[in-house]
Amino acid sequence: GMRGWLGGSSGINAEYGGAGNHYAEIQVVDEIFNPQAARRMGIDEPGQVCVMIHCGSRGLGHQVATDALTEMERAMRRDNIVVNDRQLACARINSEEGQTYLKAMAAAANYAWVNRSSMTFLCRQAFAKLFHSTPDDLDMHMIYDVSHNIAKIEQHMVDGRQKTLMMHRKGSTRAFPPNHPLIPVDYQLTGQPVLIGGTMGTCSYVLTGTEKGMHRTFGTTCHGAGRAYSRAKSRRNLDYLTVLENLRAKGISIRVASPKLVMEEAPESYKNVTDVVNTCHGAGISDKCIKLRPIAVIKG
Repeated sequence: GMRGWLGGSSGINAEYGGAGNHYAEIQVVDEIFNPQAARRMGIDEPGQVCVMIHCGSRGLGHQVATDALTEMERAMRRDNIVVNDRQLACARINSEEGQTYLKAMAAAANYAWVNRSSMTFLCRQAFAKLFHSTPDDLDMHMIYDVSHNIAKIEQHMVDGRQKTLMMHRKGSTRAFPPNHPLIPVDYQLTGQPVLIGGTMGTCSYVLTGTEKGMHRTFGTTCHGAGRAYSRAKSRRNLDYLTVLENLRAKGISIRVASPKLVMEEAPESYKNVTDVVNTCHGAGISDKCIKLRPIAVIKG
């Protein structure tokens, strides 16, 4: 059976350049580590087909971040806030600068939710058209949709007391444990699905959130492999055609908007996603559930 599975990213991407990483991957379930949790997600057996969608923010996230950095640097001088890296620029949550940033971030995130909904709709339509069926008959239900690189107000234990905190996750994603009030009823017993997008042409994973992660990392885990090379260095060192040939050799078909993107997002630009996932699993901050391998990649 076909299973639609959609991953998400937020509209805020505070990296300089703000290009964002946009893709849709058609994937096949390669391995199931936790059959019970996988079944809650509608994944019953290896060989099932899933779709993972990720959108970055292009210039919008960059603009929001740049505007906020300028304002916050002024606010930090005024409020005597000192940090050891310019990119950690911040402002008090209830200050005018803090509230302005949060409103801009929310506007961008709303845009991202709508964007992913639209891509989900178009993806379902494409499958329905190709297979002369309907998305429902193809069993294309959504497993999980989540924003990462975003600030959220949450309750956490600090020094034995429950506190209301603003959790700002960057390069990471929320991974709430079983029985957490903020995760859907379907996942109360298993913990929140955590979507780990692999790099173009490597594998991806779905993990589940853990109680240990709630205490150790405020309910947070990695959201991908993480870069080994910067975007600029990737463009200098990698050859566009070689990257495409490597994908073809693995039996992966690819459609891409520009050669530049292929090099920036090539597997060689990233750390090994399996190593990163095994580290999170070993540390107990999230548990391995499903491994997926790509059969088709669309980069925008």
